[in-house]
Amino acid sequence: MANANRVTLVAEPVGRTLVQLTWPMIVGHLGMVAFNLADTFYVGRLGTRELAAMSFTFPVVMAVSSLAIGLGIGTAAVVSRAIGEGDEHKIRRLTTDSLVLAFIIVAAFIGLGILSIDPVFRLLGAEPDLLPLIKEYMRIWYLGMIFVVVPMVGNNAIRATGDTKTPTAIMLVAVLINVVLDPLLIFGFGPFPRLELAGAAASTVISRATTFVVALWVLGRRERMLTARFPSVRAVMSSWGKILYIGLPSAATRMIVPIAIGIITRIVSAYGAEAVAAYGVASRIEFFALMVIMSLGAVFAPFTGQNWGAGRLDRVRVGMRSSARFSLLYGLGAFVLLAAAAHPVAGFFTRNPDVAAAIKLYLRIVPLGYGLQGVLVIVGAALNALNKPLHAAGLVLSQMIVIYVPLAYLGSSLFGLAGVFMALGLVYALGGIAGHFLFGKTLRSIE
Repeated sequence: MANANRVTLVAEPVGRTLVQLTWPMIVGHLGMVAFNLADTFYVGRLGTRELAAMSFTFPVVMAVSSLAIGLGIGTAAVVSRAIGEGDEHKIRRLTTDSLVLAFIIVAAFIGLGILSIDPVFRLLGAEPDLLPLIKEYMRIWYLGMIFVVVPMVGNNAIRATGDTKTPTAIMLVAVLINVVLDPLLIFGFGPFPRLELAGAAASTVISRATTFVVALWVLGRRERMLTARFPSVRAVMSSWGKILYIGLPSAATRMIVPIAIGIITRIVSAYGAEAVAAYGVASRIEFFALMVIMSLGAVFAPFTGQNWGAGRLDRVRVGMRSSARFSLLYGLGAFVLLAAAAHPVAGFFTRNPDVAAAIKLYLRIVPLGYGLQGVLVIVGAALNALNKPLHAAGLVLSQMIVIYVPLAYLGSSLFGLAGVFMALGLVYALGGIAGHFLFGKTLRSIE
């Protein structure tokens, strides 16, 4: 019997359903930004060496987070389809097996990660005097990795039910705990010891542990999506295969973007440190500008999965049409706003005239492609839910590596720094157009 509290995404009007799903995701994304800013702010008060040490941990944390997010996307896709089909046994089996898979992967990473801290961070370019600080942080982070990875998978299973408010509430509680614990554990107040960089790691682990406990409670007690029945090996392997088929390409896709950004940063560095600083600032502004579209993309996957499972691909088509239209209008509005406000926005982040000039150049060129980039984000989410993860990964790989990098080199040689930015705006547009046609072709092949 289906859980009476579970939200189904196959009956209510499409537009209203997507709006109700999206706004909590926007709040959740803002919470993640606050979480990371708190760590950066307080560690920065310790000194430049500590901040540099934590900065070196970002690629490793990003890699693990990409894997966790990939597993979460795979879980959301298969569980949402099972919910659409109304198969309670399959829902419990897939949800339970996804968490067990996350546990096993975490166990392997913990041992491997702790043993490889020195060689990995030397390879990343960490100076010998920073390695003790990096070890101080990463040993605690690795030991608490279960509280980082498993809740990501669990929260995606909750989102597959159509509930985006609960995962957001869980995240906001973690943010609050992290903000409170950071100064207490980093600097030491009252009964709390001064742990410095280790305190930042401990604060992260403790706050994430709350998401671990609450996510398991919601899945097990409220949603009844977990089972204690011991399955056959064949059943577990079948679940893991379905999850990894979507999860691994999704994780790889998330790793492609930082690689491309690294290459482009190298190109931009030819124009000086001011250009690199401007590129970094503009990229962060872009994250905020696209947050609404990213949130819509995140919820479009469970919407697509449930409706496909229920045999309502007509609603998926309507949802894509409405979402693409919204993305184009939103992107146009973002372009007009950022282009008009480029001067004061740049002035807010820097007083250096060269950095400000490069930020303004970026904001008056790249956002022209935001609307179509949003279409690509939404299409990628839909393709994952439609069990076409290689199509989604291929789109991003083609966009960022095959097209963007060569175009950036060509644009740089022809038009200088403006050419690099024009290349990005162009590939955003091309990616959205390609995604639109690929989605239509994929849907026709399934119907």
